[in-house]
Amino acid sequence: MKKKDCIFCKLANGEIPTNTVYEDDKFRIILDLSPATKGHSLILPKNHFADLFEIDEELVADAMKLAKKTAAHMKETLHCEGFNIVQNNGSLAGQTVFHYHMHLIPRYSGDGQNIAWKPTTVEQSDLEAICNQIKY
Repeated sequence: MKKKDCIFCKLANGEIPTNTVYEDDKFRIILDLSPATKGHSLILPKNHFADLFEIDEELVADAMKLAKKTAAHMKETLHCEGFNIVQNNGSLAGQTVFHYHMHLIPRYSGDGQNIAWKPTTVEQSDLEAICNQIKY
């Protein structure tokens, strides 16, 4: 199902012109208009899901399979040296468009990007407590 006022629904379904890298009945992959690096693309499901918590498990698995296939193709054709696959959920995590999507970011030596976090330290007792809290 599409959401009428969702820009990514419109992009995914061809209502707005894009530079489409790949398309099938479930997804469209487009070049990002504000790319981190050459080839930075977005995997967009054609149906609307706000985030990881709304998307069907089979469809999210299909998105990851498509990410793997596309990353391998980009590595071969763009000659990138690495890859970031990024998927944000919620404003605090950096999600700015609330339509599930995955960023495919080819990485090149000297590309100037730093997609990382600052590691922290934690006591073993805290790790055990957290583990017990989230274990299922």
